Amino acid sequence: MLNGIDEIDWSRLSHAYGPAEDVPGQLRALASADPGDRARARYELYGNIFHQGSRYEATAYAVPFLLELLADPGTGEPAELLELLVAIAIGYDESWLPDGLPVAEWRRRAAGGEALFAAAPRPGDDAYDEDEGDYAYVESLSEADQERLYAYVELAAYDAVRAGVPLFRALLTRPEPALRACAAYALAWFPEDAAGSVAALATVAAADPHTELPPVVGTALAATGLLGVAPGTALLSDPRPAVRWGAAVGRARGLGAAADQATVDELMTWAAGAPEGPTGVPFLNGDLAGCAGLALRQIGPRHADQGFDVLLARIPAVSGIAALPVVEQALRLAFPDGPLPAGTPATALTDRQRRLAEALAASPGTWLIGGHSFANFGLLVGGYGLAHDAEGLAAYLGEGTVAPR
Repeated sequence: MLNGIDEIDWSRLSHAYGPAEDVPGQLRALASADPGDRARARYELYGNIFHQGSRYEATAYAVPFLLELLADPGTGEPAELLELLVAIAIGYDESWLPDGLPVAEWRRRAAGGEALFAAAPRPGDDAYDEDEGDYAYVESLSEADQERLYAYVELAAYDAVRAGVPLFRALLTRPEPALRACAAYALAWFPEDAAGSVAALATVAAADPHTELPPVVGTALAATGLLGVAPGTALLSDPRPAVRWGAAVGRARGLGAAADQATVDELMTWAAGAPEGPTGVPFLNGDLAGCAGLALRQIGPRHADQGFDVLLARIPAVSGIAALPVVEQALRLAFPDGPLPAGTPATALTDRQRRLAEALAASPGTWLIGGHSFANFGLLVGGYGLAHDAEGLAAYLGEGTVAPR
């Protein structure tokens, strides 16, 4: 296990906090017999090689060892380890749902980034600042070159994880349900390997309903859709709710505006709300209603009015993270041309815009997370030219004056 880890000069690689000398010890701790050691190592790796979604030079170097640990049946908490690998590959899945990963576009954006990356100072170089890392170098680049550089670093991490696709397919047969579901989830993000992955996922979908758990099948069906293949229509009538959810979400992605009415009906049912509690589905941290709400944009304008009504009715019932996909999709439908121009009076709002603004103003709890103001939610709403809180939005609607910016 972990042969070759000491052949890498980790002191010359950087992560969120500077030289990556701590990474080998954290990788070794993942193989510890002590669950506390393993949990601490995962926490530390999320912090240094995947800091708030950012990936670094050391990230891609750590991935082969994470894959080796994942392949060993003796490694504890394999599903949580796989979740870390997926995060390293794609960041946060809400950035890509419901459409899947546009990897060809990502590769285009990264073109030229390798040379820029090679020119960056490394830990130990005279030009490397121990406090600021390569900040000065990055700031010296144009905005376009910065984008190329970051895209290249992220793509290097993605491709390192992509090497594990055959392993992820094999994990679909492991005994742990959470690991099987996470393996199906992982395969959804590698469209360049879709052919083999869709075939592997099909075996999960066709498994004996008495032996395979619904969250595993539902995840596999949603993953199939993200890879561009619509699950069969018969699955919309499956007695298992999670399977119907996966079929509806997968068919919306695979069929788009050509989706049949049965798919639309099932999708609307889920977008209106889902049973509370753990779902066992990794997509969007198990928020099945949120996933369905996001998928409404894929079934075309014919169903936009119905979808908007469903989302509007759900707004008072959600808060925190669960409020984001609901309101994001409602905002997209209400503001198809983007944010309100500065100075737009409330009297100039369209019917959808006013109804949405009124629903948000009347639902102060929707703006909260854990009983406190949720900055990300305020930024989402404010990004469309509306107020950043319910009180400001109510004042805007009441006065009919210019929208706050």
